Amino acid sequence: MVRQARVLAQATSDLVNAMRSDAEVEVDVNNSKKLLAAAKLLADATARMVEAAKGAAAYPENEDQQQKLREAAEGLRVATNAAAQNAIKKKLITRLENAAKQAAAAATQTIAASQNAAASNKNSAAHQQLVQTCRAVADHIPQLVQGVRGSQGQPEDGSAQLALIIASQNFLQPGNKIVSSAKSSVPTVTDQAAAMQLGQCAKNLATCLAELRTAAQTAHEACGPMEIDCALIAVQTLKNELQDAKMAASEGHLKPLPGESLEKCTQDLGGTSKAVGSSMAQLLTCAAQGNEHYTGVAASETAQALKTLAQAARGVAATTSDPAGAAAMLDSAREVMEGSAKLISEAREALVAPGDAEIQQRLAQVAKAVSHSLNACVNCLPGQKDVDMALKSIGEASKKLLVETLPPCSKTFQEAQSDLNQTAADLNQSAGDVVHASRGTTCRLADASGKFSEDFDEFLDAGIEMAGHTQDDQMQVIGNLKNISMASSKLMLAAKSLSVDPAAGNAKNLLTAAARYFRTCIIYKQCMGLLDNPNEPVSDLSYFDCIESVMENSKILGESMAGISHNCKTGDVPAFGDCVGGASKALCGLTEAAGQASYLVGVSDPNSQAGHPGLVDPIQFARANQAIRMACQNLVDPDSSPSQVLSAATIVAKHTSALCNACRLASSKTANPVAKRHFVQSAKEVANSTASLVKTIKALDGDFSEENREKCRVATAPLIEAVDNLTTFASNPEFASVPAQISREGSAAQEPIIQSARSMLDSSTHLLKTARSLVMNPKDPPTWSLLASHSRNVSDSIKSLIMAIRDKAPGQKECDSAIENINKCIRDIEQASLAAVSQNLSRRDEVSYEALQEQLTSSVQEVGHLIEPISTAAKGEAAQLGHKVSQLVSYFTPLVSASMGMASKILDHQQQMNLLDQTKTLAESALQMLYAAKEGGGNPKAAHTHDAIAEAAQLMREAVDDLLLTLNEAASEVGMVSGMVDSIADAMGKLGEGTPPEPEGSFVEYQTTMVRYSKAIAVSAQEMITKSVSAPEDLGSLASHITADYSQLAVQGRLAASTAEPEEIGVQIKTRVQELGHGCIVLVQKAGALQISPSDSFTKRELIECARTVTEKVSMVLSALQAGNKGTQACITAGSAVSGIIADLDTTIMFASAGTLNAENDSDSFADHRENILKTAKALVEDTKNLVSGAASSQEKLAQAAQSSAKTITDLTDVVKLGAASIGPDDPETQVVLINAVKDVAKALAELISATKCAAGKAADDPSMFQLKSAAKVMVTNVTSLLKTVKAVEDEASRGTRALEATIECIKQELTLFQSKEAPEKSTTPEEFIRMTKGITTATAKAVAAGNSARQEDVISTANLSRKVIADMLITCKQAAYHEEVSEEVRNRALLYGTECTNGYIDLLEHVLQVLQKPTGDQKPKLVMFSKKVAAAVTELIQAAEAMKGTEWVDPEDPTVIAETELLGAAASIEAAAKKLEQLKPRAKPRVIIHSEFLFQCNLL
Repeated sequence: MVRQARVLAQATSDLVNAMRSDAEVEVDVNNSKKLLAAAKLLADATARMVEAAKGAAAYPENEDQQQKLREAAEGLRVATNAAAQNAIKKKLITRLENAAKQAAAAATQTIAASQNAAASNKNSAAHQQLVQTCRAVADHIPQLVQGVRGSQGQPEDGSAQLALIIASQNFLQPGNKIVSSAKSSVPTVTDQAAAMQLGQCAKNLATCLAELRTAAQTAHEACGPMEIDCALIAVQTLKNELQDAKMAASEGHLKPLPGESLEKCTQDLGGTSKAVGSSMAQLLTCAAQGNEHYTGVAASETAQALKTLAQAARGVAATTSDPAGAAAMLDSAREVMEGSAKLISEAREALVAPGDAEIQQRLAQVAKAVSHSLNACVNCLPGQKDVDMALKSIGEASKKLLVETLPPCSKTFQEAQSDLNQTAADLNQSAGDVVHASRGTTCRLADASGKFSEDFDEFLDAGIEMAGHTQDDQMQVIGNLKNISMASSKLMLAAKSLSVDPAAGNAKNLLTAAARYFRTCIIYKQCMGLLDNPNEPVSDLSYFDCIESVMENSKILGESMAGISHNCKTGDVPAFGDCVGGASKALCGLTEAAGQASYLVGVSDPNSQAGHPGLVDPIQFARANQAIRMACQNLVDPDSSPSQVLSAATIVAKHTSALCNACRLASSKTANPVAKRHFVQSAKEVANSTASLVKTIKALDGDFSEENREKCRVATAPLIEAVDNLTTFASNPEFASVPAQISREGSAAQEPIIQSARSMLDSSTHLLKTARSLVMNPKDPPTWSLLASHSRNVSDSIKSLIMAIRDKAPGQKECDSAIENINKCIRDIEQASLAAVSQNLSRRDEVSYEALQEQLTSSVQEVGHLIEPISTAAKGEAAQLGHKVSQLVSYFTPLVSASMGMASKILDHQQQMNLLDQTKTLAESALQMLYAAKEGGGNPKAAHTHDAIAEAAQLMREAVDDLLLTLNEAASEVGMVSGMVDSIADAMGKLGEGTPPEPEGSFVEYQTTMVRYSKAIAVSAQEMITKSVSAPEDLGSLASHITADYSQLAVQGRLAASTAEPEEIGVQIKTRVQELGHGCIVLVQKAGALQISPSDSFTKRELIECARTVTEKVSMVLSALQAGNKGTQACITAGSAVSGIIADLDTTIMFASAGTLNAENDSDSFADHRENILKTAKALVEDTKNLVSGAASSQEKLAQAAQSSAKTITDLTDVVKLGAASIGPDDPETQVVLINAVKDVAKALAELISATKCAAGKAADDPSMFQLKSAAKVMVTNVTSLLKTVKAVEDEASRGTRALEATIECIKQELTLFQSKEAPEKSTTPEEFIRMTKGITTATAKAVAAGNSARQEDVISTANLSRKVIADMLITCKQAAYHEEVSEEVRNRALLYGTECTNGYIDLLEHVLQVLQKPTGDQKPKLVMFSKKVAAAVTELIQAAEAMKGTEWVDPEDPTVIAETELLGAAASIEAAAKKLEQLKPRAKPRVIIHSEFLFQCNLL
């Protein structure tokens, strides 16, 4: 820390000097002053940091000094950001501009590559998906490019920068989808060049998107506070533009823009109005919560939606032929902008004072005014006024039902009945016209609405006339007419909503539901309509639920038909009517099941595109809203009976509970943080208002007074308002579902089911008509014959329907086809393997090795991605099974082809066979998966098949992992790192998008795992620096390790970020992990380049620099993790400090035992230190309480408690050591007793800190909380023992007794740790275990002697020795028992006798204690009995140790063994000496030159 502080001080000093230099040359005086002020601020912060660094350097172990340095460094960082804010922002925006340019270019290249590959893509479903994602990206590219141009053209404009940030963030999701679709399509593209181009473009785009995500995130953090101001400016600009448009319209100069038409602009305005309402709801929620960041995001989204609304309003005004309508549209749109500007301004004010009730009330009022203006704007659309008039007409007509007495009848019963039937048929026809017209032009809807209101008026008159003839059931008839009135209003509102926004799938569903409800109310069921549009789901039934429904309803229909026939014979008309009603319900159930089954069959066809459910179900929200409104009306109705009130309360509770659950699910699914918060807040508002209403209902149930009814009425208003707001927010098009698109093949597969259902309905209709005539005239034989014929037709058609549904079970045909194809692939692999064995595998020279490896890798990856979807579909999603199976089999042909081609180019025979064998294993596991999936069939009730599906999926995952590992190793050996780069980019993408899965662990667990993977990445990066010089060929494997570690780190980082508190820490963790990902990508690329060119010194330098960058970014990840769990990190630090204290006390005990622990001052006495010890011990007890409470409180409090406890135990050990030293070396045993007592406290504190760390943030009933409480009790016990020991030090008569009590307690605590299930960190040998047991014999003898002598000195010595030998025995016993070579039986035996030996020794010491405290004559002889028990246990322990080594073990201290060992050693030495002697050769003799030779040589010279 101090070293980094020096570097930081130097850097900031340079920055201050640079700022002063700029200030001197600055022409503008104001800018110069700003620079100097910022430089002074920075210089002051630097000076504070330097002072803190000096303090930390002087006291490196002082936690307070370290904390001061951290705070000073943080202050310096803030000051630096403030001083260099503009420069930093400019740099970040420039980075974002470059990233956006690259992303746009890469996306354009990917679209071009997709078009190039279209002709050779054999998978039509994958190709169709790719085309759709290309269209979505193509729509976003212009916005991104426009954002870049705007930012570059106006570099100082915050609005332009914000527009670029928003465009970049909006580009990420469609960009990731096209990357995923392109990767899925690559293996199925037969043109090799096109496939390689598409794959490379997808990888480039993925890398660019990763950079764009990081750049947008960092730029957003820098420019975030400007969002509200920019949104306000944008809305005010829109208001001025609309004013200009109105002036142009009044002068007749307003012209439509290219591509604008009345219908298009109408639809755009209608769709955008919902988005505006939803985004404003988000804005209100975030402002009320006081969250500036999310309020800014919501304000930006609101401004974007208003921009689209303003453009649509202008387009409507420009294309309409009605000048008054155009002016009204522009005026209402301008009012929306004006109100929205006020709303954003009020939201900004609310952020300043989040708890101000007056501001909140003003905010709500402005929001209501904007909502009213928005509705008025929509009502200005052509055709909407006609629908409103029809609604008003229905409302006026319905007032006829509120009169107390009905008008007198003017017609006979038969005439009234005939009129009612006729008007009901006309009204039903008009309802159908309204449904069709809502999908057409505004003129058609206006006509249909007028006709519907007229027919409704006539029907209502006929119904009232009929009610006058039915005195007994008059109230029921009036009630039915009221229901029809409500259903009519619902139908018109749904038609209006659909006409405004035809693209909204939820609007179609609402209209269908409203039409169905209307037809139900007028008792004119048209089941045939359910079969007219099999492209939409009819219900929520699964395919197998449809089969069960058909079987059940066919049984009910059969019974009803039998009852109809019987009652026709007997003439029992009421019973006949009941049977007809039962048959009608059964027919509707059959038709609904048949319609849903036909939809599922069509959707399950591989060529069809399945619809995607929305985030919420708008139909559920609309139904709940309507039901709650009706129930609230019944609650406040003065005529409601107590039973009706209770029924209404039940309905409210049911639907509000369903809405809250839907909000909870939606919050967990959405990736939009603003929407997530809004769903949670809305659920709270609904729940709170429901609770308030329930209280008033209880009071009303007790006393039906006017006062209680008024309270109930007042309480309903907040609930209705909360539900309305929630329904408005849920109607956001962002949350809407995507309808399915059924192919021609899918439609053909539907036909048998639809034809059978229609035949059933036709024959049933004829049967009921025949039965109606028979019940009037049961004596007509031809009619009976006709009834029997129709009955047979109904029965045959139902049988045909059941058979058709069963034959068309989704996914079965695809599974059979896939099984056949996989079997063919397996045969091809076997043939290739045989050819490879005989060295006859033909080589594929037309494709490169790299291309084949790329194709194989991408195919295997896509197969891996499909394992989980197939498993899920096979267990419960039958409609998806055919799609997923067809996708899977489409990848196997290119996979097998690439595998055989790659094997043909491998020279090593073993590698060749290994690749083919692994490919075959994958194909066989896929075959097993297909058989299991076919058996499961997507039936959630076929639980007996689910285990086989899960097992097959696991085997397939293992096969995929093995093959990918082989491919990655092969790629890394030759420097191919594109796959690794792709994996890292993919991990980065998943880190930043979507909602993480439900966390199963705590932040601490994810933090621990992330630390491990981060350190592993840092180690690999450091090894790369070494290997780049010594062994470049090893860089590939290191790069592979970094890729694998980062992938795991990203997964854990996503979970850690979701569990981190506060939320800002989670964002920081994600950002740091993504930055590390960028560093890893560059490092892996440099590693691949250096492998290809090992002698390139420039690449080598770059790799070293990249490795250092990665190491720095790892440290940034670790610091973010520490910030996320400050308390836990403090516990780790404190635990480490306490471990050091325990080790220091062990050393002090050694000095004390040796008699060398002396006081610094000879005049010191223990009394001088006693008070300090007692005072510090009491402070430690307070720290213990704070630690326990800190586990359930904030991380800040936990950190303070951990730091305080570590400081206090340090102080306590210091004063205890001083006290022990003051006793003097003449009494070493007492010194050891005192130090042992504080050592027990330190060990208990270490356990307590560990337990606190594990229990932090857990629930009160979590097992870790019980462990924490247990550790706290032990801590308090040991502190109490220390205090007793301190008091007994000066009392010679009780010293030994106190020491013995402390030893007994210590041994019991050691035994508790011994009996825990946790395995020791290391193991030891049986020999070491046996050696430790021998000390127990000595200690036992000393204990017996101390008991007999009863001398305090002997007892103290025994206590100190007993503590050590028992602790050593227990540690070595557990370590030896958990050795990997020790069997389970021997382990349990050793642990059992270790426990028995300890318990026996505790009994012995307790008896010695009893002898000391209450001596009697018969006690001392029992000491021998206890010692024999210990000796027996020790014998068993030694035998258990012998069993650990098996039959070959011998006692190393046996004299015979020692002698044999010595002889063997001597023999070995002799043998070694003999070998050396053999190698010796006679030394060469020196050559002697005689005198004559010497003279001769001299003469030569």
